[in-house]
Amino acid sequence: MMIAIGLLILRLTLGFIFLLHGAQKLFGVFGGHGLAGTTQFMTMLGLHPAKWWATIAAWGEFVGGLLLVLGLFTPLAALLVLAVMLVAIVKVHASKGFWNSQGGYEYNLVLSALATVLGLVGAGAFSLDALLGLDVLSPTLFLLGLPPLILLAVVVELSTSAWFQKRWHSSHA
Repeated sequence: MMIAIGLLILRLTLGFIFLLHGAQKLFGVFGGHGLAGTTQFMTMLGLHPAKWWATIAAWGEFVGGLLLVLGLFTPLAALLVLAVMLVAIVKVHASKGFWNSQGGYEYNLVLSALATVLGLVGAGAFSLDALLGLDVLSPTLFLLGLPPLILLAVVVELSTSAWFQKRWHSSHA
């Protein structure tokens, strides 16, 4: 019973963090800049097409957070938020070192670890996954989703490389 309550607290906390952060990116609420501001940020990061990346990141956070809150399709929810955190670490925070106080990846790493725990362990007894009998596949589905996340990191890094940037700007000039 205590494990189920612990997973519920973890899931709700992490889910609401991502749900609200996604709402900032999508709708400009809670002090966010909306999709236009998120698109500008993706442009600054060198991710092209910026609007596509902004939309994917915003919806990934929003839907991933909502699914975590509900405890529904938890492996997918964990992979969605983990994907956003992976890109954030690679493109924004890694160059600033570890400590969050210096803009580093410390906080993103904690969120990534929590999402990984939920992806491997599942949403717990107080979830729609448990109610619908979907919780038995959680670790397998989560582990199957990890290789595409590694591919995502490679794509993000390559898409912002000097070679790609040169090709992108010359083809869209």
